[in-house]
Amino acid sequence: MSDSFIQRLYAALPLVRELRQLRESVGRAEGYLATLAQEAAHRHAQEVLLKAPRYQEPKRITPHEGQVFSQSGEDGIIAEIFRRVGLGNRTFAEVGVGDGLENNTVGLLAQGWKGAWVDGNQDSARRIRTTCKRELDAGRLKFREAFVTRENIAALLTELAVPSEVDLLSLDIDLNTYWIWEALAAWRARVVVVEYNATWPPAVDWKAEYQAAAVWDGSMHFGASLKAFELLGRRLGYSLVGCDLGGANAFFVRDDLVQERFAAPFTAENHYEPARYWLGRRNGHPRAFRG
Repeated sequence: MSDSFIQRLYAALPLVRELRQLRESVGRAEGYLATLAQEAAHRHAQEVLLKAPRYQEPKRITPHEGQVFSQSGEDGIIAEIFRRVGLGNRTFAEVGVGDGLENNTVGLLAQGWKGAWVDGNQDSARRIRTTCKRELDAGRLKFREAFVTRENIAALLTELAVPSEVDLLSLDIDLNTYWIWEALAAWRARVVVVEYNATWPPAVDWKAEYQAAAVWDGSMHFGASLKAFELLGRRLGYSLVGCDLGGANAFFVRDDLVQERFAAPFTAENHYEPARYWLGRRNGHPRAFRG
């Protein structure tokens, strides 16, 4: 190999590095543009869906979706429900909270509410103890790392001193959500949010059989249909007042607070939203909690 070739090769190295950096920059730009395109598509789809006549009814809650810390639009719907029924003691309890940065109550915690969280994931628990240390130390947030069953959930909430009339109770335990709510009849939350299984049509009363030690396998076999939750809620003294557009969460209000504030009839047939999980999004900057 001649000296002149080696010299030319060394001379070309800066250009090779620049080309590599350019390729990396193009890759990042393509990823950013793809994210923007996806968010724009989701917003457009949501706007188109909400133009349907059923969403023009003023008492519907679905059009009030808004996202801060929630997985989708739950933050906005919860705020609208409390705008209508008023605030009580500004307390919450949530079972199945993930890492504490994406759930239905961290936004309330950031607004000065107080409450309790339960989650059985060790990694999530570690992050919660770090991210929410100030709130935990001050007593505004109580947290218990535990695998939840219908046999232990009442004892867990009692241990965490959750008041019997908590403002908001949110349940997302995947496989056994139905059975956990059923076990909490002694808690008269003003508003309840549960994850439902939108695979099942609105008229079908279906629930996964209870298995205390089982976890969700990622299939369609989880939780319960909206009709099953409607009937359970009715038995516990709650009315189904709506669902999120993505077909993931159902919202219940205690019967004595409903009055004429929400869209009747309070049935699965009236409020069912199909599974549109592709609407799930995380708009804006990465989530961070500073209470």
